[in-house]
Amino acid sequence: MFSNRPSNSSAQQSRPRTGVRAAALTIPLAIAGVLGAAAPPAQAAPAQAQAQARATPHSGPSQCRGEGVDTSARIRYQSDTVINAPLNTVFKLQTDVERWPAWQPPVLTMKRLDPGPLRKGSQFRWTTPAPATPSTPATTLEITSTVQQLQRNHCILWRGPAIGEGLRIDEGVHLWTFTKVKGGVRVHTEETWTGAQVEADIPTATAALGAGLEAWLHDLKTTAESRTRAQ
Repeated sequence: MFSNRPSNSSAQQSRPRTGVRAAALTIPLAIAGVLGAAAPPAQAAPAQAQAQARATPHSGPSQCRGEGVDTSARIRYQSDTVINAPLNTVFKLQTDVERWPAWQPPVLTMKRLDPGPLRKGSQFRWTTPAPATPSTPATTLEITSTVQQLQRNHCILWRGPAIGEGLRIDEGVHLWTFTKVKGGVRVHTEETWTGAQVEADIPTATAALGAGLEAWLHDLKTTAESRTRAQ
């Protein structure tokens, strides 16, 4: 749900696209994601503007077992990429949440809050840095995510708050779907945020969310394809 990561309006269309890494924008959830080391100010501003310009209004009722993101949320973003790797590899990499720090640098810590395989009702708590903005200080966000729905090799949906010193997202809802296509697996992700603080500056929040999701897709694609080549 939270992260540091930018995008392109084609991500909202039916044609798949790969993510473009943005070095420095964070406020993820889950998931998210949305997470990464802050870049120098000179790099951060263009990345944020680029993500904001490329994001287009949410469309389409993507769901996991009949549930999706918050359709009433004012902050939303979605994107797609095609990963040249087996479906099981991609899905396992994304849902093995305890190993996220191994391939997502923005995920600083991760802890499962219950035992057993990830399933509906599972919870996990993770942290990610959030750089300073004109209205909020640099901080570390703690995100507590609850899995709302999960279907093996098809989709996962989670939600929860992200809280840091001077920064709060009341609830982020993050959906991922995985579909076999020619050339590998099409991964679709979309996320919404709600909360008075982030809704006070919707363009900035949307840019941060978009940058985070694009970077997450980039890391997922890079890691899954690298592991596939190594096999």
